[in-house]
Order: sequence, then C-alpha cells, then structure tokens
Amino acid sequence: MRIEHADMLVASRAQARSLNVIVFGLGYVGMTSAACLAYQGHKVTGIDINGEKIAAVNSGCSPVTEPGLSELVERGVAAGRLNACEDFGAAIADADIAIVCVGTPSLPDGSHNMNFIAEVSRQIAAAIDRKRGKPLTIVYRSTFRPGTMDDLIVPIFREALGEDERSAELVYHPEFLREACAIDDFFNPPKIVVGTRDGKPSANIAALCTGLKAPTFVVRYREAELTKFVDNSFHAMKVVFANEIGRVCQRLGVSARAVHEIFVADTKLNISPRYLRPGGAFGGSCLPKDIRALQHIADDAGAHTHLVNSLLRSNEAHKNFLFELCTRGLNEGARVLMIGLAFKPESDDVRESPNIDLARRLLQASFALSIYDPHLEPAHLLGQNLGYAFSSLPTLRRLLISEETLETEQFDLVIDNRGWAKELGLRAQRVVDINALA
Repeated sequence: MRIEHADMLVASRAQARSLNVIVFGLGYVGMTSAACLAYQGHKVTGIDINGEKIAAVNSGCSPVTEPGLSELVERGVAAGRLNACEDFGAAIADADIAIVCVGTPSLPDGSHNMNFIAEVSRQIAAAIDRKRGKPLTIVYRSTFRPGTMDDLIVPIFREALGEDERSAELVYHPEFLREACAIDDFFNPPKIVVGTRDGKPSANIAALCTGLKAPTFVVRYREAELTKFVDNSFHAMKVVFANEIGRVCQRLGVSARAVHEIFVADTKLNISPRYLRPGGAFGGSCLPKDIRALQHIADDAGAHTHLVNSLLRSNEAHKNFLFELCTRGLNEGARVLMIGLAFKPESDDVRESPNIDLARRLLQASFALSIYDPHLEPAHLLGQNLGYAFSSLPTLRRLLISEETLETEQFDLVIDNRGWAKELGLRAQRVVDINALA
C-alpha cells in the first residue's frame, strides 16, 4: 500500500493505547506484523533464532522481500519503536502482548509439524513471572488444526503456571496476509477473527486492532482455528475450478477470458454468500444434470476436470451423512416426519430433490414416514416432474399429510428441510433442522 494511506490510519488512531509487543518469528507474517505494529505507534521487539534476520532488522532493513516493508522497518527502527534480538527475557517483563508467528510446516503424513509452536510456547510460559501485575496476552497467528489451543498450548501454560491463569491470556488470532500485498492486507483486513477460551473479547486484542475497519468475530478457539483452513481450501478450490474451466474452454475454442468476465460479474449468486452455507445436499432440475453434462463435455474434450468430476460423488456422500445423522439411535418402525420434499421452498419441483432420496432411504430402513409440504399437490404435477415423483416414491399420495393432521400426531423424529418445525409447534422427541447444520 502507499505509505500515505498508512499515515492516515495511524493519525486516525492517535488516541489508541500504545502497547509493548513481542513478535516471535520474523518470516513474512511476523515481519509484516512487527513493522506495521511499530508504524502504528507500538513498541515492538522481534524475536528470531536467525542472526542474519536480526542484524537486518536492527540495521533498518526487512529480511524478507515484501513491497513497502523495508520502508516501514526503517521508520520503525529510526523512531526507536522496532528492534530485533534472539533473547526475549528482558522484553517479556514489560510486554503486554506476545505474538507467535513461527512456522507449522508439513510432516510426511500431511499433518503440521508442531515442534516450533510447542517449543516457543514452553519458552514463553517458563519466562512469565507469575507475580506480574498484568496478564501477558499470548497471541497465536500460525495456522494449526482445531483443538491445538485446548489440547497442546493450554496444557503447556497450565503446566508452567498452574491453575492460576491470571498471568497469561491465550488467544488465537489468525492472519489473512497475502504475500506481495501484505501491508495493505494488514491495514485493511477482510475480517478480524479472535478466538478465546470462552468466546469473550480480549481487551488487548481490541486495543491492537483499534482503527482497523473490518467485520469482527469473537469466537471460541476451535472456530477461529478452523477459519484459515476453510479460507485457504476455498481459495485453492477456486483456482482449480477456474483452471478446469479454462482447460475446457481451450479445448473447445472458447474464450476463457470472456467466460470469466461474465462469471465474476454476477455478485448476486456466483460471488456471494449464497450456496456456501452448510446444510442440505444440492438437487433440482439444473445442477445435477448440468454437472453430468459438463463432465461429459470435459471428458470428450480431454480436459480432465477432476474437481468437477468429484462434485456429484461428494454430494452423494453428504446425502449418506444426513441420513446417518438423522437416524442415529432411531429404532425400526419409528414415526418420522419430513418437512419439505421439493428441492427448495415454495416450489413443487421434486426432480432430483435430495429430500426424495432421503425419504426413499427412510422407507427402505422401515421407518414410518410422513411428509408435509404444503406446496406439493400430486394432482398438479406434470411431465417429468410427475414421472420423477412417482417413480421415486410410488406411495407419495399416502405419505403426504395436511397441517391439520400435524396438530394431532406425535413423532419420534422430525427432519426439517424448511426451518418450520418451531413455527408449526410440532410434538416430537427429536428435531433435526437440516439447514441449521452450521
């Protein structure tokens, strides 16, 4: 980003509390964080085991290549707000926050190597004075699997400090910095995610983020830990998907650039939160058939679209998951009500509806199934919709019940595909809201 933009941000937060910060690990994330925090007016000490990195920082240079970073480092060192060293013992006594940005490289089995995280955590825990007047906030920005804070890091600090947690506050605060534009991302983050033990805000993190304008989420550790995996996997999926479509375009003599321009122009459906909320499987008259057709086109053209080819298999796996989730612990013959059979609300289109598949599996498992869908009237079904409905569920007319019947019946399980169960006031031992799986 242009430095004058950062100057405006720093000026806007002139009244913010200045913090003493230690940053562990001077790689891309750690060095960017250290330089930007110093630029904001905080006193920052960078810690690294690499002597060359330490020497570079103390001479006013960035040890990593990132646009604009060397200028921020130079300013921070010149102002006396940024320095680097290997031993953090002297700095930790007065520190408000310690930020851990050490690496979590892959092991041969694909899991993260947590040695660096564990070792730094042990060193910080051992160095904390249990009688210090204020708690030290230890912030983890490295990416690691959900449960790491609870199962690895908290026990390390508890072993060193005992049950008295007043001397240390542990926070997971993932970063969203892209290399080559990391400074702009630091000052203009897409979101701010703070994970704490009880899901309550941290005063020190709030002070650290003063002046940053972004949607802020304060959650428990595990939700915060998983966030980065979701983001990175989705970004990778987008790249793979775009490249697969690009291969199809190239094979067919279609302009991938023009197709891309059309695709990203749709911010109502394509580039939006729609279709990204965990819930039911997809279905209907368009998605399944068009995916099959695209698979055939890609195979015929030799484009090898492995991601597209996996979509229907993954969708079937989700249908199996939903069936198992709903019927867990349910005895044969149990009375089950399904709310909603068409593939979406306020429609009578049951073609390739995942709810049809779920209903069929419930019947095959010998459950006593009833279906409530006020928008579905078998006598009004026509053409392919009529054929699909009765070829998939020959007893559809008998399965459908009215709202009046609902008021007199009691069910062992209600599978709610619409979110209506509470509104209908149903009597049931268990309700599974398919669209509230998130």
